[in-house]
This record gives sequence, C-alpha cells and structure tokens, in this order.
Amino acid sequence: MTSGGQKRPPRLLLVTGMSGAGKSTVLDALEDMGWDVVDNLPADLIEAFVHGGDQCRTANVAIGMDVRSRGFDPEALHDQIHATPGVQPEILYLDCGEAELIRRYDETRRRHPLAMDRPAEDGIARERRETFLLRAAADSVIDTTDLSPATLRDELRLRYGGATDQPVLTISSFAFSRGISRTGDLVFDMRFLPNPHWVEELRPLTGEDPEIRAYLQKEPAWSEAMDRIEALLIDWIPRYWAAGKSYVTVAFGCTGGRHRSVAAATEMAERLRRAGMAPNVRHRDLASLPRDTIERQRAPASEDELNG
Repeated sequence: MTSGGQKRPPRLLLVTGMSGAGKSTVLDALEDMGWDVVDNLPADLIEAFVHGGDQCRTANVAIGMDVRSRGFDPEALHDQIHATPGVQPEILYLDCGEAELIRRYDETRRRHPLAMDRPAEDGIARERRETFLLRAAADSVIDTTDLSPATLRDELRLRYGGATDQPVLTISSFAFSRGISRTGDLVFDMRFLPNPHWVEELRPLTGEDPEIRAYLQKEPAWSEAMDRIEALLIDWIPRYWAAGKSYVTVAFGCTGGRHRSVAAATEMAERLRRAGMAPNVRHRDLASLPRDTIERQRAPASEDELNG
C-alpha cells in the first residue's frame, strides 16, 4: 500500500541478459508465483501487452527479451520500460561466466544466436558488449554461474515473491581462491584472522560448526570487526532502502571459503535478525574440499605464529 492507502501499481519486470544465463528458468519461476509472463515479445508490443487493451493489468508482469527479440535495442528498451504508464518498472539482468556459458551450450548442443556459424565464445563476447548498457542500468543483476536451478528459484522467491518493506538482504560467504563474489554490494575480507585450516582437528569442520566459531571468538580482532561491521550495516541498509535500492548483498570472503567467511556470514545474519532484519544466507564455496594448495599459504610453525 502507498502512504495514501492506495494500492501500489503492478510491477513490470524486464528479464534480460546473457543468452543461456537462465531466462527461461526465471520466467517459469515468476509464472509459478502468479506473474503474467511473456518471452521474446517484440519491443513495439510492450505497452499493448502490459495494458491488455485499455486497462492496465492488476498482476505483476514479466517480459523476457534478449538479442533474439525483434526490436531489441538496449538503450531504447530502458527508456521504453520506464516510460510505460501505470506500473513500477524494473530491469533484471541475468549474467553468467563465459566458461559456464560455453559449457551450457556444449551440453545442450545449441548455437549461440549471435554466432550461428562461429564458436559460441564469439557470440558471447558480442552479446556482452551489446547488452552492457542494460546491465549498467539494471535494478538487479543475478549471476547464475554458480547457482543451481533450485537455488535460483529460491533467490527469485525472495526478490519477487511478495511485497516487502525492506530490501532483500543476502549475507554470503565465498573463497577468494575461487574468485571474488560477483554479486556483493559490500565485501569484507576476513583473511586477517587466524586460519582454522591449519589446525588439524578443525580442518574438516566449517564455519557453521560451533568449534570454528569458538576458535575465532578467541581472537580479539573477531569481536571488534564483527561489532563494527554490524553497526555499519544497521546504519547503511535502511539508507539503501530509502535511496530506492531493493536488493543488498553483503559478502564475506576468506581464502578457502569454508571457515572464516562462513562463520562471519552466519554470525552476521544472526546479529541482523536480532536487529529486526530478515537476511537470507548463501555459502558459495562451502561444499569445496579442504586443500593446502587452495589455502595458498604454508602451515604455521607454531601456535604463536598461528595467532601472530
């Protein structure tokens, strides 16, 4: 409801991005949530579809468009979506890493729409250039490189499953050794803390285990850092919402993505829930195996060096 008690207009979501990044999965999930959905709608029919004649739809509307759609013009599409009357316009851009996109095309034996007679990577590079403006203007970017279809659907339910009076807040963990978080709005590096990987009895555990949390809490820097980050987030997240940002991702990173970052993300989510927020938690690299080579550092020679 708006401040005057009037019902909010329906949402108009343009689902676009890289071909093969999961647009069909997204549209199917939105349809299951009660959205009116259409794929590859010609650009000149957007307003007619939204209004369905002379009357604007009451349901939320999702339109899938990419480089295959007739009249696809990234710059013009942004203006057209935002000029459509009677709706709340949004753009969702689906991204994906090149290697994963190539794997998906190889797996499905489909050809890239911009490289019908050339390698898929040529089409991927061209499409990324052509859709750069839409990505930059998007209200939300979801990178599906590391997301299973089920995880992607969970993320969509959080973002588009109903009305909310605060931004969709995600607290995530990741391994720097496997690449920095692609979706983090705020990224915190936890590698200044002693690494539980080098403690033999802790190595098989993860940051979700109480033993890891207890180990890290012995370090004075842990509580000080978590207190400061919590205060920062409690101050900033409402400001993001007031500024119109609907999705905020806070990412914690460590070397292997199994211990320090997971413990930090887990504890911060608990703190923010106590502060009245409703974060969801994603651990990108939690399932990875512990490896000395991944940790990229030698084992410490002593307990003093470990805590050093």
